[in-house]
Amino acid sequence: MKANETTTTASAVPSARTQDRFDAIIIGAGIAGMYQLYRLREIGLSVRVLEAGSGVGGTWYWNRYPGCRFDSESYSYGYSFSEEVLREWEWSEHFAPQPETLRYLNFVADKFDFRRDIDFNTRVVRARFDEATNEWEVGTEAGLTLRCRFLISATGPLSAPQMPAIEGVADFKGEAYHTAMWPRDPAGFGGRRDITFAGKRVGVIGTGATAVQLIQEIAKDVGELYVFQRTPNWCAPLLNGPITAQQQREIKANYPAIFRRCRETFGAFLHGMDERSALSVTAAEREAFFEKLYAEPGFGIWLGNFGDIMSDQRANDLISDFIASKIRQRVKDPKVAEKLIPRNHGFGIRRVPMETNYYEVYNQPNVTLVDLREEPIERITAGGIETSARRYDLDMIVYATGFDAVMGALNRIDITGVGGQKLKDKWAHGPRTYLGMQTAGFPNFFTLVGPHNGATFCNIPRCIEQNVEWVAEFLRHLHARGIARVEATPEAEAEWTQHVDDTAARTLFPTADSWFMGINENIPGRQTRTFMLYAGGMPRYRARCDEVAAQDYAGFRLG
Repeated sequence: MKANETTTTASAVPSARTQDRFDAIIIGAGIAGMYQLYRLREIGLSVRVLEAGSGVGGTWYWNRYPGCRFDSESYSYGYSFSEEVLREWEWSEHFAPQPETLRYLNFVADKFDFRRDIDFNTRVVRARFDEATNEWEVGTEAGLTLRCRFLISATGPLSAPQMPAIEGVADFKGEAYHTAMWPRDPAGFGGRRDITFAGKRVGVIGTGATAVQLIQEIAKDVGELYVFQRTPNWCAPLLNGPITAQQQREIKANYPAIFRRCRETFGAFLHGMDERSALSVTAAEREAFFEKLYAEPGFGIWLGNFGDIMSDQRANDLISDFIASKIRQRVKDPKVAEKLIPRNHGFGIRRVPMETNYYEVYNQPNVTLVDLREEPIERITAGGIETSARRYDLDMIVYATGFDAVMGALNRIDITGVGGQKLKDKWAHGPRTYLGMQTAGFPNFFTLVGPHNGATFCNIPRCIEQNVEWVAEFLRHLHARGIARVEATPEAEAEWTQHVDDTAARTLFPTADSWFMGINENIPGRQTRTFMLYAGGMPRYRARCDEVAAQDYAGFRLG
């Protein structure tokens, strides 16, 4: 099937439910939720998926802003479990745009008839563990109550949009959008087509990965563009392009090798770290290697670089200086270039946005970079944005202010475990988990892409497949033995949480404020660094999960 062919629309209505109790309920019908449904169906469990949106796709359903696309190679991102899907689907670009990705996910949902087991437009607002029955009682925004033995979160790490803590947000009279809540085009898979930028004065707040994609796209049409930047990020070229017919044949023939390569690398991308130290080669060799990576598509400059750039400050300084020199070469105004160079973190220590002519945008006469370190935003008014220095009159404001990352989607659900303990309270000073899959005191509750989980710092679908399959096999094991309750022990949780922290401490990640470290200045109490991901790499994480399973699920209390 060609990527531009139409599949069932995302608003397709599922068949009516005939019961209110299930073996498992899955929260979210994105990539993880759909695959978990597939695997639990296989083992004969009754399953229901509860999805807040009107269609499948998760992040690709919600994020429809202009310029949204993959930054991992398309053919490394899609599902690997179905030979039929791999044969039939053809990606049109090496890094597919959002509408194509959403078409793909709808294509998969059609092929496996996922919608019959999904309740759309159903937002979960509470979940309470019933200790008398060892079941979860799940409540929705509309007042629906369902029960299940096992509750599985597939909400994703970046799925809880966060508005900025700025006075007057509600006062603006022009157009205003958050990138993660972009209005849908009811006739298709992208954003609403009647949102235009031509001739308009547009302000974008934020310069993270989403903002970079948006800014470089709307700069082609906008009347005037004001970019309000608090913290610059290190960006690297995406170098996207169409997939030729010959490349298409090669991709299809090499899928086993592609997925095998992804299993071997730190982040489950096609790019694996070079085992050499940046300090062990000559300056000429190092410069040539950096130039080679900079000229190649994708995350190679980040995740295919010298292995010590994320653990040795001296090595990191070398790659940071190299990327800074590229910014200075590409931005004509030296003062603007310096403002675009990060000073508070090294290259790769925060998430690296991939870009296409992003830096060249600042060479346009109609684009202004507003450095919020020099002139902070004081308020948003009916007519625009006021900083400490001046007023910016605007027709549109786009909030590219990201998410309450990793824990946000779970914290927005009132989750109550044993003894009335709230998950949000337990994690108030940072998450505590076992394998990133469970947390003590919350039996029968699994998180597929939660904190401390291998899938949070990863080419997510590749790591999702490992986690989904592991959870499915665990539930098969429990079902076969008639075990009604499973819970991580406090001792296993403490050991894993300490391991996560120790692993992160051997890197440079803790040196920077980022969502990796749980920092979000727009959320009270989220200014203390605590590592949210898993920095040991996916092969190591997979090995640990396999070891736990082989030891009859050591660290879990069964029964």
